[in-house]
Amino acid sequence: MIEYNKFAFIFDMDGTLVDNMHVHTEAWGKMLAENNIPFNEHDFLVKTAGKTSREILPMIFENITEEKIVELTTRKDSIYHEIFLPHRKLVDGAEEFLIESKRLGIKLAVATASPIPNVEYILDGLDIRKYFDAVVTAADITIGKPHPEAFLKSAEKVGIIPSNCLVFEDALGGFEAAHRAGMPSIGIATVNSFEIILQQNSVVEAHKDFTNLNPQELILKYVQKKAVAN
Repeated sequence: MIEYNKFAFIFDMDGTLVDNMHVHTEAWGKMLAENNIPFNEHDFLVKTAGKTSREILPMIFENITEEKIVELTTRKDSIYHEIFLPHRKLVDGAEEFLIESKRLGIKLAVATASPIPNVEYILDGLDIRKYFDAVVTAADITIGKPHPEAFLKSAEKVGIIPSNCLVFEDALGGFEAAHRAGMPSIGIATVNSFEIILQQNSVVEAHKDFTNLNPQELILKYVQKKAVAN
């Protein structure tokens, strides 16, 4: 019999639990336009996916001060909150998947590069914080994805070894972070195509949402067998 409490699911938030990356990008574009900075959506996404605002802004503004980072981050996030509010909802099947995973005793964590106000906006705004045993945000890490720090800290917080964790991600940097952390990942195709997602090192499956995902099957196929082998 599988002891599910020896395993963990670690979820990216933006683009994985909620389909909001296009809104984040729109908010960045509006904020940068206010500051007369040229904006190319595709180039921006490629360069910044998985990174914190603290990492992104110095890439755009030379010699930016800490005060200015806080100011611009706050402005960008206020735009994002306003745009996304009428559309704020979980990806299809996500809550049912969380409920079943929790019922089984699987440890659940969020690992996101988002700042605390954005995490509260999603986890508390959608009343899903109750499902998670740990939440790692931009405030908890020194470097964003593709560095594995967020995933490794999540595993540490829930008390599960990295090889017994399965990651749920949407971004290429996130898949690389999972690979570096020694964790297989399930791709959620809100941003990238199935073809691109399935080419990434850590990815074992890709889905448009959570409706066809079964927690027991995923543990058995991708984590439990590896744990037994080790």
